[in-house]
Amino acid sequence: MDEVLRNEELAKAVHEGQRTMPSERPLLICKPKKMESWRVFKIMSEFVEGFDLISHYDTAASFFGSSRADLDDDVCKHAEELSSRLAKKGFAIITGGSSGVMQAANKGAFEAGGVSIGLNINLPSAQTYNPYLTDKMSFDHFFVRKVMLTYASEAYIYFPGGFGTLDEFFEIVTLVQTKKIRKIPIILFGREYWEPLLAFIEKTLYQKHATISESDLSLYTLVDSVDEAYDYIIKNVSC
Repeated sequence: MDEVLRNEELAKAVHEGQRTMPSERPLLICKPKKMESWRVFKIMSEFVEGFDLISHYDTAASFFGSSRADLDDDVCKHAEELSSRLAKKGFAIITGGSSGVMQAANKGAFEAGGVSIGLNINLPSAQTYNPYLTDKMSFDHFFVRKVMLTYASEAYIYFPGGFGTLDEFFEIVTLVQTKKIRKIPIILFGREYWEPLLAFIEKTLYQKHATISESDLSLYTLVDSVDEAYDYIIKNVSC
């Protein structure tokens, strides 16, 4: 009976939310005092639209990295080359859809004639789409966008980036570690950038505090060239 009532309450909230969703959606600053039905509707609609979009594509690779990188930087050139090679192999290339490493990866796929997808996020400081997308969607909620990125691909490639890149890396590693998703290729590109973090993980988390297992150190692979990354992905993608 309780479950029936909860389902009725949720259905009512979704219906009310669809009716009352404001055109200008205020930021969620702190825990709301009451349930805002329009927020429930917006979250659910983003999940439905997001899953519908990614369901159209089979084998895919998601690229992460700094939006501040210049397209002439080596990191962007490597992202563009790797995405181009994967696109020619039949991978849909998925990024956050904005600038920097994301734009470089989309550019490589687009110019190779492949599928180039952008899953963008609406921010107070406008984050625009890059011009190399064959499909796209914009999200209001980071957590919904992260779910789409998590379930969209068969390989995850992380180039040097900021808080967002690190957040997305630890999200995927945690999901694999806890067996919420199957083990998939997780590639960290660029030894100079990633080795200090990996040393901290091994020496502090594993050796000193034993907060992770030794097997967790093998959940990701460090590479330093496009060839290494490409060969590893092609060898280890299982579907």
